[in-house]
Amino acid sequence: MNALVIGCGAVGLSVTSALYMSGVRADLVARGQTAEALQRHGVARRGILGDAVVPPGKLRVFDTIDTAPGGYDYIIISAKATANADIAVQLARRQKDILAPHGRIVLFQNGYGNEQAYLPTFSTAQIYHASFAIGFKRPEPFISEATVLLTPMSIGSIFGHPSQACRPLAEAIDGGGIPCTLTDEIDKTLWAKLLYNCALNPLSAILKTSYGGLIKSTSSVALIKAVITEVFAVMHASGHETFWPDAEQYTQAFFETILPPTYAHRSSTLQDIERKIPTEIDSLNGAVVKMGEQLGIGTPHNRVLTQMIKAIEDLYDAE
Repeated sequence: MNALVIGCGAVGLSVTSALYMSGVRADLVARGQTAEALQRHGVARRGILGDAVVPPGKLRVFDTIDTAPGGYDYIIISAKATANADIAVQLARRQKDILAPHGRIVLFQNGYGNEQAYLPTFSTAQIYHASFAIGFKRPEPFISEATVLLTPMSIGSIFGHPSQACRPLAEAIDGGGIPCTLTDEIDKTLWAKLLYNCALNPLSAILKTSYGGLIKSTSSVALIKAVITEVFAVMHASGHETFWPDAEQYTQAFFETILPPTYAHRSSTLQDIERKIPTEIDSLNGAVVKMGEQLGIGTPHNRVLTQMIKAIEDLYDAE
């Protein structure tokens, strides 16, 4: 089995380390300082999932998808959702040889609807999703640190194709120290993650606080509840469901059992804003707003949070 990891953030580095620990050699696509750091130091994983090191001599780092050798059993896309359009164009140029005959593309990304960028080129049978509630940070370009584990990684097809196609990948990741399973309910899992991220990410970024800091304010708690209600309305109107039947039951679970383990976590949206890079807001609350517009469902709270994050991005270079 061989793999190509596109996106060398904390998730991509952690998955790379797990594959290496299981005896799978994963190539990486990286550029600039990240590529230099990987070639000099290799990959290091730290934190609650245990330590792992990939020596630099065991890594192959390519600056573009075009220069990677191809024939991969799995292409792992862990880049931010904002990069999907560009990645899809590059993969389209290599459509005939980038995947092995029975190869799969697996999206390890936040947000909803990320597969849309790849469907013009690849069939639904070739595209799978991974979802997880694991908190990561990247203190150095070659270091991934796991800080929170709420649920294992799970891999499946939103199009109803057999999850068994990704069994070798899931077993390698799990064997390498990152809990990973297969699921036939990945759509429910993705909506659960979207609910969680929409409720917490933009608001924590705007208020510059951890997830736990949000529950210290009755006003922010009220906003969280409103966001959850809107996401449920859009989800049900679009014919989807998750593991809770309604917003009321999810909200209770959210405050009682889902949020507490991640109390100290700082959202990826906040980390992006601190680094002054584009956020994934369009694939989070922005995706809910877009679906709501198509369905005639109002999403005023999600819309305002989306606009506020975009306003922050617009002012990155302002004096």
